[in-house]
Amino acid sequence: MPAPYCSVQAPFWIRHAATAVTLFALAAQSAAAPPVHAQASQPAAKSKRPAAAAQRAAPTPVAPKVLQDGQAETRLLKVYQLASEGRGREALAQAESLAREYPNFQLAQLAVGDLLAARVRPIKQLGDVPEPALPYPPEVTATLDELRTESRQRVQAQRARPASTHIPAQFVELAPRYKHAIAIDASRSRLYLFENTDKGLKLVADYYASVGKSGIEKATEGDQRTPLGVYFITSRLDPATLKDFYGAGALPINYPNPLDQSRGKTGSGIWLHGTPPDQFSRAPLATDGCVALANPDLERILRTVEPRSTPVVIAQKLQWVQAQSMQAERQSFETVLNAWRTAKSNGDMNRLLGFYAPDFQSYKKKPLGEWAAVLQAEAQALKGRTVHLKDKAYLRWTDSADTMVVTFGEVAEGARTGPIKRQYWTRRGQQWQIFFEGVIG
Repeated sequence: MPAPYCSVQAPFWIRHAATAVTLFALAAQSAAAPPVHAQASQPAAKSKRPAAAAQRAAPTPVAPKVLQDGQAETRLLKVYQLASEGRGREALAQAESLAREYPNFQLAQLAVGDLLAARVRPIKQLGDVPEPALPYPPEVTATLDELRTESRQRVQAQRARPASTHIPAQFVELAPRYKHAIAIDASRSRLYLFENTDKGLKLVADYYASVGKSGIEKATEGDQRTPLGVYFITSRLDPATLKDFYGAGALPINYPNPLDQSRGKTGSGIWLHGTPPDQFSRAPLATDGCVALANPDLERILRTVEPRSTPVVIAQKLQWVQAQSMQAERQSFETVLNAWRTAKSNGDMNRLLGFYAPDFQSYKKKPLGEWAAVLQAEAQALKGRTVHLKDKAYLRWTDSADTMVVTFGEVAEGARTGPIKRQYWTRRGQQWQIFFEGVIG
């Protein structure tokens, strides 16, 4: 917690209740530890309790409450604020209300326990559980550390919200048909959802998110890391076809992308997905490489984004820049792309092939020598007509190399439609070169 709540004396039953509530939250989190992630992992174990006993133990049905995205976190942060201001009674009342409405939100349960405990002693940190005669099991201690980290990540993300005029540096240009975009900052356990408006990208929501158990920079199958790079949502999976473990649903992304493949990276099945029914959120490092969000937050994304036209940037730390500052970079690359378009329109094969890297590959693993024949055939089919590029999108990824992911519709003059293509350009010295090209639609 940001500060001790208070130190008012309380009777024994309250002290006992505080410890019990805190340990209940720890036990609930520990019991909800997820199974190993795989695309076709073992089905969740079913309860062996007889149906009659389960029916006797079941509480009176209550009409389900519609949970709004981001609401639980907003209310939790309000509890923290009230507590830091010394308004312990108000904080406790709001924490209890939050825990009732989100009974699987372990941080809310911890807040209730700490606020009750604060009536008898100062609270030095979140989950300030009294030391028992015998040490707590290691898994309980580890879970408490994870909850403290989750709390800290949520608070820090709130304090460091980007300015409304700033966007991630990867979003150089988005075509109007790209209605939304997603950026994930692994260092802050945060997912940012943008709307692409006629005035540019607008941040419309941001959510706490969990990544791989072993962190980021996925390289091999089973390394339990979340990949870094520029990706696209490929589909929307129906929750009815998934195990409860994935919660409200799942959005697969195209890992490994052509840049990953050129670097020899392996693995598959990287999704944005929800959480099991008994777990509101997961630890910051908890998945087998996916990005996991609370179900109400994921439901908002599921309702909003469109597969194939929604880019997903996953970065160790997002670099936020003034949206206006992207204009010069956009125009600079536009000049290069227009030169490629002109060479293709003119059927100038020598000039056109100069834009392709020696290590070029296509979707069908065609090297540059075979791709030259494809380009020749496309140029001949144009019959002197000019090529126009529609709905252009530029997404830049910079690590040890500088990469531009380019998507556009290629339409010959006089035609109404044409193929949608995606190119991966790399900057080598002062020259941009294409190391991958393929038709995606």
